[in-house]
Amino acid sequence: MLRRASMLLACRPILAARARPFSTDLPAAPSADATFTEAWTKVIPNMDPPKTPLSFMQPRPPTPSSIPSKLTVNFVLPYASELATKEVDMVIVPATTGQMGVLPGHVATIAELKPGVLSVHEGSEMTKYFISSGFVFIHANSFADIIAVEAVPLDRLDVNLVQKGLAEFTSKLSSATTDLEKAEAQIGIDVHSALNSALTG
Repeated sequence: MLRRASMLLACRPILAARARPFSTDLPAAPSADATFTEAWTKVIPNMDPPKTPLSFMQPRPPTPSSIPSKLTVNFVLPYASELATKEVDMVIVPATTGQMGVLPGHVATIAELKPGVLSVHEGSEMTKYFISSGFVFIHANSFADIIAVEAVPLDRLDVNLVQKGLAEFTSKLSSATTDLEKAEAQIGIDVHSALNSALTG
C-alpha cells in the first residue's frame, strides 16, 4: 500500500509554486466587485452602485523581493497617533503569548496585547511605553500596526503611585463579594502588577 501511494505521488504533476497573497496585501489598483456591480445594475440601473470599504482603503506597498533594512511602524491610540510610518530597527510587544520581537521581514501575524512594555528600538535609542491592551498587526511587507487602548511613556510613571494602586486593588480583591467586584479587582491587580514589574524589573 505504501509503495502504491509513493507511485501515485511520483506520477502526479508537480505544480509550480505560486506566491499566495496575504489578506493584508491590497492590489495596487482597487478592484471593483464585478458580481456586486452587475447585480446592482440589474436591480437599479439608474443609480451608481455604492462604494465598498475596499474602495476607501489605500493599497499597501507591495511585498518586497528582499527583506528591507527597516520596519515601518504605526502606533495609534483611540485619541492620538504616537508613531506614524516611523522606520525603526525592531519593536518588542507584550503579546498574550509572551514578549514578541518584530524585525523587518517578520511573517504576517495578528497578536493580542496584554498589559506590559512596548519597546521601540531605533539605532542605539530605545523608547518604552506601557500599554494596557490592544492588538498588533504585522504585515508581510515589513509594516506593523500597533493599536493600543491606552499607552504612556514609561518615564512618566510614578512607581510609588503604582505600588499604592496595587495595594488598593489587592485589598479590594480580598473584600470583594460579587463576581463583578472580583473581576474588577483582578483586572486592577493585573495592570498594576505589570506596571510595577515594568518600573522595578
